Amino acid sequence: MTPLELLALIAVFAIVRVAISIRPTPVTAGADADAAAAPPSKRTVVREYLDAFIVAGLVALFLITFVMRTFFIPSGSMEPTLQIHDVLLVNEFEYRFTTPHEGDIVVFPPPIISPNDFIKRTIGLPGDTIRVHAGTVYRNGTALSEPYIAETPNYELEIKNYGIYVDGTPLDPTLANVPPRARWSAPDRIPDGCYLMFGDNRRYSEDSHIWGFAQPGGAFEAGPRKGEKASFTGHAFLLFWPLNRIRVLK
Repeated sequence: MTPLELLALIAVFAIVRVAISIRPTPVTAGADADAAAAPPSKRTVVREYLDAFIVAGLVALFLITFVMRTFFIPSGSMEPTLQIHDVLLVNEFEYRFTTPHEGDIVVFPPPIISPNDFIKRTIGLPGDTIRVHAGTVYRNGTALSEPYIAETPNYELEIKNYGIYVDGTPLDPTLANVPPRARWSAPDRIPDGCYLMFGDNRRYSEDSHIWGFAQPGGAFEAGPRKGEKASFTGHAFLLFWPLNRIRVLK
C-alpha cells in the first residue's frame, strides 16, 4: 500500500468516525442509573475500533513515509539475489543523513518514465572511474568480486569523454540521464551527485548501462525526465518473505 492509499483509507475511517459521533443518541428520561450499568452500545464499540484504526494508520503512515516500508519484487532484474515475488524491508531514513555505499541495494525512482520505483545495486559512486570489460567490472582500476551476479555482463562499458559509452557508443542524453559537460569534474569520473546502478541479473537488467545515472536528490540532469525531482527511496536491507528466504541483504 502506498502512503497516498493509506492516507485515503485513514480519511475514510475519520469521516465514518465523525458521522457516528454527530448522530444524535436517543435518551430516555430517568434512565441514567440503568445506562451507567448497561454494557457499551454498538456505536461506542465501533467508535473505539475506529479510533484504534485511525491511530494505527497514522503511525503506519509516518513509518512508511519517513522510516521504513515494504517493497515487492516484480521482475527478475536482481536475480539470483532477489526473486520475483520477494518482499523486502526498505530503510527510508538512512539516506536522509548519509549517502549510498558501494554494493548497497537501493530502491529509487528511475530517470526514465516508469510507474514504479526500480531496485538495483550501487556499483559506482561520485568520483569513481568505471569500466566493464570482458564480463568484469573495474572500479577505480580494481576488478570487483561479484559472487552475487547471475551471469557476467555481455557488453562493454566505460565512463569517458564526459559520457557513458556502451559497446563503443555514448548514451544519448535525450534518452539517458547523462549530465552536461559542465556538471563533470573530470571526463572519466562519475559526476557529483550521480550513481551508477546495475542489476545483479546483468544480461537482463534495465539499468545504468541503458538509462544512465541515478540521482539521490536534486533534479534529473538529462533524459526523458530532465528537470523532474530525483531521489533515493531507501536502502533495501532485509528480505522477509517468503519465510524460507529470510536474510539480511548485502
